[in-house]
Amino acid sequence: MALTRNNGHMRLGVLDIGSNTVHLLLVDARPGAMPVPYASHKRSLSLVAYLDADGNITEDGQHELIEFILEAWEFAAKHKAKDLLAFCTSAIRESTNGAAVLERVQHETTVRLTELTGEEESAMTFFAIRRWHGWGAGTILNLDIGGGSFEIAQGANELPDVAYSVPLGAGRLTRDWLAGDPPTAKSVKELRRHIKATLKEPVARVGALGAPNVVTGSSKSFRALARVAGAAPSAMGPYVRRELHLTDLGLWSQRLSAMSSDDRLHLPGVSHARAKQVLAGALVAQTALELFKVQSLQISPWALREGLILRRLDQLMFEGPLEPPAHVSRKLKNARAV
Repeated sequence: MALTRNNGHMRLGVLDIGSNTVHLLLVDARPGAMPVPYASHKRSLSLVAYLDADGNITEDGQHELIEFILEAWEFAAKHKAKDLLAFCTSAIRESTNGAAVLERVQHETTVRLTELTGEEESAMTFFAIRRWHGWGAGTILNLDIGGGSFEIAQGANELPDVAYSVPLGAGRLTRDWLAGDPPTAKSVKELRRHIKATLKEPVARVGALGAPNVVTGSSKSFRALARVAGAAPSAMGPYVRRELHLTDLGLWSQRLSAMSSDDRLHLPGVSHARAKQVLAGALVAQTALELFKVQSLQISPWALREGLILRRLDQLMFEGPLEPPAHVSRKLKNARAV
């Protein structure tokens, strides 16, 4: 059996419907090679802000989501994408009417959003981390702070031995625990206690596997925290080593808790969309490192999107020609013709 029937180039799109941002990333890719970012199209869209009292995504929220997905199709077609992966995480996964929203999206856009479970999200992120760091890294413990959930995964292979997802996303915690701007000392203390209690069981189970050789942090929250603590800016590229130390997290957690969101905007690496929730991210990161007894971690430039891209390329290597599904091909072709 041949290793691959087709090792040609393709432009692949990944549509990520997250808790804070909806993001289309286009990459130039081929099996066996590192995917290279080509272009992106994104919008700040906090779907949790569109939840009603019963946990349903409102009509306005659904409209915003569908509008962006249609924009993403046009963007992908304009840039000659051949295939499109579309997925959603905790924002839709945990909404009361999530299934109905997914059905409506498919009906009105023809895009079928794949709903990832928390454990799948954690495992696919770990897969990307393994590919980035390689086998020489040994056992890896990866931490990923999203808007709605916090993922933990550890293992010595391409997929983790254990993968957890807990409801400790920076956006969720900010909304539920840190109402003030800046928050009160009492609310920060109560949130610390909540984070520690929530992490107790997964930390114990992961810790039973033994100490990892490398600890990594993925996601924009970790990248922003590292930048605040003095790490190199993203403009210096992905190959610059970036670390985040527990001592710096302790210091910045205290500083951030005393700052308003407007003041945080003046810090390096903190965008307007993340100014309010960077404190919650810092508290989760600090507590996790303390419980795992880790003094520092490496920042990974890859995360969930890259994991899904690499998984798709692996499938294409063994399954046949580098061709998109027929309905995707027709949709993109028709969109280009408009």
